[in-house]
Amino acid sequence: MTIPRYPNRKAFIESLGATCKNWTWSWSFVNHQERKVIFGAWDTHMNGDRSLILCEDWEIENGRRNNGYAQSVEHLRLVTEEGYELYTFKITHSDERQDMDGVGPAKIKDFERYITRKWLLQQDGEWFACDEPPTAAIPEEIIQPELYLEGALREVKVNAYERSAQARAACVDHHKAVCAACEFDFGLVYGEVAEGLIHVHHLVPLSMIGAEYKLNPITDLIPLCPNCHAVVHRGAEVMSIEKLKECLAEAKRRSASACGTR
Repeated sequence: MTIPRYPNRKAFIESLGATCKNWTWSWSFVNHQERKVIFGAWDTHMNGDRSLILCEDWEIENGRRNNGYAQSVEHLRLVTEEGYELYTFKITHSDERQDMDGVGPAKIKDFERYITRKWLLQQDGEWFACDEPPTAAIPEEIIQPELYLEGALREVKVNAYERSAQARAACVDHHKAVCAACEFDFGLVYGEVAEGLIHVHHLVPLSMIGAEYKLNPITDLIPLCPNCHAVVHRGAEVMSIEKLKECLAEAKRRSASACGTR
């Protein structure tokens, strides 16, 4: 398939039926008819399977309000609240307009003439376009970020950190879909409809690490049922699996003792 060589970014974006407020400073675009949001993703902001497309630090640039920031926030709202699909195309960065310290306007050296479907992830004031959707093990394990906007106040609420679908699958394949604490097995209790259903728990919480790290799905992840998973996260500190097993054993002893006195 031959990809058309559109002469500039505007011609390319318009060929997709999308538009923006200003072609000079916009890096996000929208096609309302097809309900698509398109972000240009700088190659310098790409890391593995995700690209940084918006950051709170970008709101003010060189002491001035970044004109494209508010538009990009609105476009992300369309994705999170109105179900628009997210797409990106890669932009190759040129620093010829910047000084030795990297200060100065960025210049587009080249850009991809096609868009790729992405999924949104928010972490610590940054929004990423990811290659794969976050995968929830059960409905209660919600991991799709939500963006709330109210006047000048911006608040981002996220109830989970990034999950890797491949890492989760490797963990379950090794440990099996059985709770490591209470040994609950959804498949045995509910049958085929619930086969393989389980939460996956990070033994070292990503919220404590605060950065990407090389994850070993066998030693860093462990399957837990929703009840046990909720208990280990109930306190100010994440409970160890060993402590959780002690709690379960003590509860069983109390229950057996109570039954024996009746």
